[in-house]
Amino acid sequence: MTCYHPYPDDKGRPVVIRTPSLPTPLEHWRQAGQSATVLPQGDMPPALAGIAFTPWRDVPADDQAWAMVPGQAAIEEQPFILPPGKAAAAGVVIEEDDGRIWLVAPSNQFGGYQATFPKGRVEAGFSLQASAIREAFEESGLQVVITGFLADSSRSQTFTRYYRARRVGGTPSAMGWETQAVHLVPRAQLAAFATHANDQPLIALLA
Repeated sequence: MTCYHPYPDDKGRPVVIRTPSLPTPLEHWRQAGQSATVLPQGDMPPALAGIAFTPWRDVPADDQAWAMVPGQAAIEEQPFILPPGKAAAAGVVIEEDDGRIWLVAPSNQFGGYQATFPKGRVEAGFSLQASAIREAFEESGLQVVITGFLADSSRSQTFTRYYRARRVGGTPSAMGWETQAVHLVPRAQLAAFATHANDQPLIALLA
């Protein structure tokens, strides 16, 4: 039977998931040593570490609101110098209090990624931090706040600024169509999930 993502793509077309991911038991979410996985519109526990898993109700409604999205922070970060031929991008490493880290599984392993950290290209008029917060929501369903600078990463087509972030709301079951599963992963297991070479320098930093 054909499996479809519950949300259409940006052009309103259905998204076929060729190799569906599998969810983990609900108890894995409460066990710091376990990885946990949820699918779009999948079941979640009510909360984790006192923060409820509920949809982000006041999501910015337009680009102007996204440009001013809460969660941006006055942190120390190095100048962002875009190399020639690269597009600017921004992403986040979302850390839970129990040490686990959130990863997204791109639909149909887009770009060759089995799982990766939320990120995306920076659109005109957006700051790096606003872009990172928006990508985190669109790809993982989570509302985050920036807590610090992590690293800049040169990738195949982009030069990406990565921030550290923490979850303050949202739910991964509301992930957008670009994502077919969201994982919460212990640091020691990150390399087993995020296998793409582009993510290895970040994993090394997090270790």
